[in-house]
Amino acid sequence: MRKSEQRGDGDRSEEGETASDRLPADQPLTVAIAQLRPEPTELSATLDKLADAASDARQSGASILATGETSIPGYPAWIDACPGAFLWDSEPTKDLFARYRTASVVVPGPITERLATIAKDNNMVLIIGLSERVNTGPGNRTLYNSLLTFDADGRLANHHRKLVPTYTERVIWGPGDPRGLQAVDTAVGRVGGLVCWEHWMPLARQALHDSGELIHIAVWPTVHDKHQLASRHYALEGRCFVLAVGQIIEAKDLPQTLSRADGFDDGTLALRGGSAVIGPDGQYVVEPVFDREELLVAQIDPTAVDREAMTLDVSGHYSRPDVFQFDVNRS
Repeated sequence: MRKSEQRGDGDRSEEGETASDRLPADQPLTVAIAQLRPEPTELSATLDKLADAASDARQSGASILATGETSIPGYPAWIDACPGAFLWDSEPTKDLFARYRTASVVVPGPITERLATIAKDNNMVLIIGLSERVNTGPGNRTLYNSLLTFDADGRLANHHRKLVPTYTERVIWGPGDPRGLQAVDTAVGRVGGLVCWEHWMPLARQALHDSGELIHIAVWPTVHDKHQLASRHYALEGRCFVLAVGQIIEAKDLPQTLSRADGFDDGTLALRGGSAVIGPDGQYVVEPVFDREELLVAQIDPTAVDREAMTLDVSGHYSRPDVFQFDVNRS
């Protein structure tokens, strides 16, 4: 995997409580994004790729690493690239769903144990998008589009299920729940995340803003122009750093049992990446990287969050709780 690095330094405050209190006061924080191509037929190979990326990121000084939406076992790009997927009672589609369900991850289970080990071995906060399968109990045939946050000690710190699968995604995943709709304390400060079009749900954004993020993980299948807009807006609105994460999927990896839409030839990409690092002023720390696997590494200055909060804090001096009331039903 190729690696790109960039530095985004700034002045640092000497005192005062911030969301980054657990970080060394005299050092920037190094963050990383693994823009991977999941191996289409071999889950263990995808996990090996992720482990290698985590090791490389750690050697570059990174303390946090993120991957894209359902990077395990890989985003089912055929739901958009293959129009025939939506024919009623389609045997090829049912076969695809069965295979995808089998490859989806039970939480907790052997795959999450491997992810926890990767985080712990590298002393790194690890945020992973995956397709989740429930083994027993109510809903045990439904999949969820989930985002897991492992702390640097390997502990599963947060488990978020996408609230509303987007359009064609409803063929694959069911609606999630609010239990993981929060930022959590980690070794690098408070980290939160949303999945894809949750970034256009104003109240989902507000729930995360209220929980005090230093770093927000915005996971997408691919971070095209509108997704870049949403990610930059989130950083500006929430006054936090955003890791916008996409993945690479080649058109040749699309299922052979379904016809493809125009433009998806074997030599093209179905998902083009577009991962980027964005500062709390909405400006890029690392510009979007398209069309290749890459490990993006950047240094950020956590005190930029405090500086940008001077003009806007949608959970504080810009919130007007005497006018607006907001609550999340977590039952």
